[in-house]
Amino acid sequence: MRILVLGFTGYLGAHVADRLRALPGALVLGAGRSPDAGYGVDLASARPADLARTLASAAPDAVVNCAGATGGDAVTLAEVNARGPAVLCAALREAAPGARLVHLGSAAEYGPGVPGTPVTESAPTCPAGPYGATKLAGTAAVTASGLDAVVLRVGNPVGPGAPAGGLPGRMAALLREAGRAPDAVLRLGDLSAYRDFVDVRDVARAAELAVTAPGPLPPVLNVSAGRAVPVRELVLGLAARAGFRGRIEETVDGGRSVRSADVSWQCSDIGAAERALGWRPAHTLDEALAALWEGDGTP
Repeated sequence: MRILVLGFTGYLGAHVADRLRALPGALVLGAGRSPDAGYGVDLASARPADLARTLASAAPDAVVNCAGATGGDAVTLAEVNARGPAVLCAALREAAPGARLVHLGSAAEYGPGVPGTPVTESAPTCPAGPYGATKLAGTAAVTASGLDAVVLRVGNPVGPGAPAGGLPGRMAALLREAGRAPDAVLRLGDLSAYRDFVDVRDVARAAELAVTAPGPLPPVLNVSAGRAVPVRELVLGLAARAGFRGRIEETVDGGRSVRSADVSWQCSDIGAAERALGWRPAHTLDEALAALWEGDGTP
């Protein structure tokens, strides 16, 4: 089985590619902007005809799109998250219409949640900012493409290799810098919001199951832990794992993520993924934090 992974050097893409390489008989092909990519692809600027020729040469049985932008201005987000999937679908229809497409979406597409109510895939979508809006546009392109496609709507991924651009990776970097000095002070933003954190290794396993599942799949499947926890719980759990002895200060206006603005509670119902893929998360948040800390070394 030939599987093309776009964005294979990114945080999610690297875990997905590693997981797929373990499949018996699988040949995983890397595509993206990296010099190490077997197929050079930039979804932000690629022309459909050019991308179709690239896909024809790769001859994939399945394509997993892990390429995406989590930061930058609205133009950058739109080019990668909205235009990119649309161009990919157009090229696949031309070059490999029988290939299965697994596209990684985001729970940010839902927007603010109602405390105590996990959202299902049929819930209304009302993203709170450009990131969620552009991811939703990408999802719309995939689900309307007519291809054998599924969107995995991923919650807040955490685990080994988390980038410094997100809270888990940034918190790990701050804790390493602070060390175990008792007078260390970490000044963070408001940590009262609730998020549905999912281990990145569980995301990779969901992508593997989506690639190999027989028959058509539902157009969208939530891939999260199915449990909302305060962001503060993640921060304190990682601090405990690091042996941090200093003080953590929260400020209302500091360190707030643009992607998280105006969303105080978010949780996804993951029942559909279990029914369609036989998938449920295998790792707890504590295990994800341990893997994040230990995977990057210890102080």
